[in-house]
Amino acid sequence: MFFYGTLCHLPLLDLVLTGERYQTRPAQLSGHRVSWVKDQPFPTIEVDAAASAQGLLVEGLSDTARARLDFYEGGFDYALEQVDVHPDDGAAAVSAQVYFPTPGLWAPGDPWSLDDWVARWGAMTLEAAQEVMSYFGEVPSEVIAQRFPMIRARAASRVRARANTIPTTLRASFGAGDIDIRASSRPYSRFFTMEEQDLSFRRYSGEMSEVVNRAAFIGTDAVIVLPYDPVRDRVMLIEQFRMGPHMRGDPHPWLLEPIAGRIDAGETPEDCAHREAMEEAGLKLERLLALPHHYPSPRLKH
Repeated sequence: MFFYGTLCHLPLLDLVLTGERYQTRPAQLSGHRVSWVKDQPFPTIEVDAAASAQGLLVEGLSDTARARLDFYEGGFDYALEQVDVHPDDGAAAVSAQVYFPTPGLWAPGDPWSLDDWVARWGAMTLEAAQEVMSYFGEVPSEVIAQRFPMIRARAASRVRARANTIPTTLRASFGAGDIDIRASSRPYSRFFTMEEQDLSFRRYSGEMSEVVNRAAFIGTDAVIVLPYDPVRDRVMLIEQFRMGPHMRGDPHPWLLEPIAGRIDAGETPEDCAHREAMEEAGLKLERLLALPHHYPSPRLKH
């Protein structure tokens, strides 16, 4: 098979093909051009007689490896086509299969850069791919494609969490090495997910706790905006229906609350704040004043 885009990133290819053996070598597909898809974090390929698409020739793939690749790519309107690619080592042309997008599906943008993609999107894509491939053999790839925006948003939240540099001077110095995870499962996964773990954690005595079972609702990072009008000395709240109070049995599940919204993958919290203010209240914010970061419910919610 010949890859021209994100699967040329070997850590991603290794993750998708976990446990499979294969060989790779650089190669080119003549008569084609690879471009970023406009406003998307991945590339597309199209015919261009004057161009040549640089990529990766992957050989020695088993049936299981091909099935894993089809699962990862299959829900996004790609179809396999047979082409001849030319290895960079000067060897004879090799007949290979390539995932081509449905014609007209994507609008091409600037020339594709794998290095630029790795720098901006690589870590988030690896996180997302771990969740995607955990469904292999259990959930159809078409369903994964429908869930993919939330999978990416959850992945971006995990990357953001690891990048947290806020010092823990007022807390214990415990970290990930003080947690022993014995088992992990995902009993529910649709728009949101629910995950369970059997684990033990460090006590303040220095000993590890007994193994306990804990569950967490996995959402994504979000932004809250409280618009302030200094002329009238007023803040703005919005009112909307909320499923949580409704499921609790509240007879009036329309709540007064600040503007809030999920941070999409690739979006900064500041971008999200401006977008949500416009979407929910029609407001164009002049400036933002940052308030402390917090977990709305650290016991239950990610």
